Amino acid sequence: MKKEKQAKSLLGRLQRTPQWKKEEFTEIEYEPTSVKELLTEMKDISELIIDLAYSALLFNSTEMAEEVKFLEVRMDKLNYDIRIMAMMAARTKEDAEQLAGILQIAQAAEKISNTAGDIIVLMKLKPKGVLPRILKNADEQLFRIQVSDQSRACSQEIGSLKIESETGMRIIAIRRKNCWIYSPQSHNTIQANDILIARGNDEEFITLRDFLLGKQEELE
Repeated sequence: MKKEKQAKSLLGRLQRTPQWKKEEFTEIEYEPTSVKELLTEMKDISELIIDLAYSALLFNSTEMAEEVKFLEVRMDKLNYDIRIMAMMAARTKEDAEQLAGILQIAQAAEKISNTAGDIIVLMKLKPKGVLPRILKNADEQLFRIQVSDQSRACSQEIGSLKIESETGMRIIAIRRKNCWIYSPQSHNTIQANDILIARGNDEEFITLRDFLLGKQEELE
């Protein structure tokens, strides 16, 4: 269970980018885990990994690319665990039918992570001029903004600021010096000079940007 707890600490915690190669070549060991816990972690990774992949490509971030590779390897191991669990649990035809649906969900989550890995491969092509024009037509875009020390957001929890409900912007990652917070939670704080990666539209971003730059006192 120790390894599982370490994996779950990925979201909402300050950390350096993990070495995905080391994770890839570690021996796979099956650990009894509930289906709910496995599917929950797979869902969390699925929601995060595509945003990180596009952010890595858009902002040419090798650190985010490494994180995507790490999450892709982690998803493979979760998929392995859920398959072993299904084989051990199926004793009747009815059991197998119920577990088939779970395996389909797991397979879909793995396809999402594999797609994110494919997006990272595009970094080698350096499509810096093309990608921004393509993403500009999307309903939601990715933005990067550095927090000013004049902003009232400094030292405040994300939940108390109600950033998503007030602006519609969702913060998907925070860069703090040489470390990252991926998928920050409501209890995570924003500090001066943090670099935020957020998702939303142009109008929503202007509101958040002015607040984080200290140009307005409150989110409106």
